[in-house]
Amino acid sequence: MLQLKTIRDEKQRILSGLRKRNWTSQQLKVVDNILLLDENRRSGQKLLDDFLAEQNRLSKQIGQMMAQGKKEEAEALKAQVSQLKEKSKAQEDVQRTTEGSLETLLYSVPNCPHKTVPKGKTPEENKVAKDWTKPFPTLPEDALAHWDLAKKYNLFDLELGVKLTGAGFPVYRGKGARLQRALIQFFLDEAVKAGFEEIAPPLLVNEDSARGTGQLPDKEGQMYHCTVDNLYLIPTAEVPVTNIVRDEILAEKDLPMKMTAYTPCFRREAGAWGAHVRGLNRVHQFDKVEIVVIDHPEQSYKTHQSMVRHVEKLMVKLALPYRILLLCGGDMGFASAKTYDFEVWSAAQKRWLEVSSVSNFETFQTNRLKTRFRDANGQIQMAHSLNGSAMALARIVAALLENNQTAEGINIPKALWKYTGFKTI
Repeated sequence: MLQLKTIRDEKQRILSGLRKRNWTSQQLKVVDNILLLDENRRSGQKLLDDFLAEQNRLSKQIGQMMAQGKKEEAEALKAQVSQLKEKSKAQEDVQRTTEGSLETLLYSVPNCPHKTVPKGKTPEENKVAKDWTKPFPTLPEDALAHWDLAKKYNLFDLELGVKLTGAGFPVYRGKGARLQRALIQFFLDEAVKAGFEEIAPPLLVNEDSARGTGQLPDKEGQMYHCTVDNLYLIPTAEVPVTNIVRDEILAEKDLPMKMTAYTPCFRREAGAWGAHVRGLNRVHQFDKVEIVVIDHPEQSYKTHQSMVRHVEKLMVKLALPYRILLLCGGDMGFASAKTYDFEVWSAAQKRWLEVSSVSNFETFQTNRLKTRFRDANGQIQMAHSLNGSAMALARIVAALLENNQTAEGINIPKALWKYTGFKTI
């Protein structure tokens, strides 16, 4: 959520950023509505404070008059206090309504893109920050897509997933399950070596946690909701891990705070199905290792670049063809100020598959979370939050199977041998 002070002080920058997100003139009117409600809120609060101050002043006078035996004068003042209490109560109701309306509008406004984010409306307008320049894998003439390789080598079963749960819930088997486990351990080990603290978080979160990282009220339709207990299955470990610092004031010396977590991820992916989402390309449940950083505002973009380099090293160690995209304003997530996407080349499908997003949210999440730090001068500041997929397994598995297939079987990248216990499938 954007800070009110930022909207007041930097209105033109906010408007310019929302235009980069392709907001229309009609949509931009919400900014003026926010500023009007904020002015009403502040003036209403002053009026309420004046009522309360006058009540306190008169209450003191009543006590003095009663002590002096001026009962009639005291009773007259009591009547005034009673009227002020009614006015105060009415004004408190107005304040609650105003603050509720203001919060609703603030929740509807996405983050302001960083100045380096390119303009654009569609994924086709994303900027290629780093392209793949080496030869792509050469496959046998009878090369198979990963869903056919899975059947050939009994690696995962989508039909069995339908029987057990429904479409989009794969069941991994045999060496497919071991490959899955190997990738999780590899990604976690690499993150820990890079200085991230490993976290094992809950897989369900409450409304406050989902709201804190921006899943609510923007993406409630994409989350699985356990209605009886009003809990949500996590779409990514970002949600519980980032909420560790909700309502916290951190010490500046403890920044950056670096955390990593493996979790299954659950996404309804409503309306996202079609011919392009066969196999593991888009599923409702998948495994992912996430990296999360809480950082100083002056350092967060350096940290953002270091997180991109971390993910890139993973791609290199897995010997997968990849490219890095800088997302345009129209393709960024609601809460992001700047995002890099990693795409891996799927040799059998002959298309790029997104496998990681690395984002800087600046204060958008921490403002909701009330995550702050005390600087060297004792001043309280908002921290910045960042996260990245390091990495999402489903499409990585798809690319590994397709790109490494030979007439004899599927070769496993050397970096995984000690985790899988086998070199080929």
